[in-house]
Amino acid sequence: MAKITAAEVNKLRKQTGAGMMDCKKALVEAEGDFEQAIDILRKKGQKVAAKRADRETMEGAVLAGTTEDNSKGFVISLNCETDFVAKNDSYVALAKSILDVAIANDPKSSEELLAMNINGMTIADKLIEQTGVIGEKLEVKFFERIEAGFVGSYIHAGNKIATIVGLNKSVDNAAELAKDVAMQAAAMNPVALNKDGVDQATIDRELEVGKDLARQEGKPEAMLDKIAMGRLNKFFKENTLVAQAFIKDSKVTVEQYLKSADKELVAVDFKRCSLV
Repeated sequence: MAKITAAEVNKLRKQTGAGMMDCKKALVEAEGDFEQAIDILRKKGQKVAAKRADRETMEGAVLAGTTEDNSKGFVISLNCETDFVAKNDSYVALAKSILDVAIANDPKSSEELLAMNINGMTIADKLIEQTGVIGEKLEVKFFERIEAGFVGSYIHAGNKIATIVGLNKSVDNAAELAKDVAMQAAAMNPVALNKDGVDQATIDRELEVGKDLARQEGKPEAMLDKIAMGRLNKFFKENTLVAQAFIKDSKVTVEQYLKSADKELVAVDFKRCSLV
């Protein structure tokens, strides 16, 4: 039997994140072959992943970031089963490393992201490996990107909410402006960028609710459509990002806040992910 040194065990632990005893057992089973030991740990992860495939992953870490030139932004949610795991520094570091891969390689979908390389294996395989290490189901449950003239990001304390916002162009204080709007999106959870982005099903539902409320209030039938439309416009103001009252100054809308910095400046897109 090959003699396994503490240095070899520590090297395997650093590369895989597995516990010291698991690493030693894998090296012993592999008779000192480092690559084979990695495969043994990965297979262990596959077994654990298969057992936990139907488990719910409601906890995790949500992170957002941009390219150095702020032309692209990304938001991901790496989900797990318990808040205990989600708060672990090594778990957040894993989520950050996946976000870094996205920023460096610009995947257009979660499938593309999972196929990308991280520490010598695909992200998909890395999650399986770490499922074996941690003992919980892990998955990238949310992935979105934005490309715009200037993209800003915001991560709320605790890594439970993250947003990215795209502006049509860069201006002198674009970073501050984009972050402010990203914070707005995190805090106020708009359903769309503007009223044109609200889906027809939501509009129909709001109109129907508006008419029902007006009817319950005893309004004349002939007035119901007009009253419902008024309530729909109020819904747009409260629930679309650019029409919302700006959280730092409720006297102006988000749209007006941006135009106060530059009359041509507008928000063109946003993405928001939340675990709460």
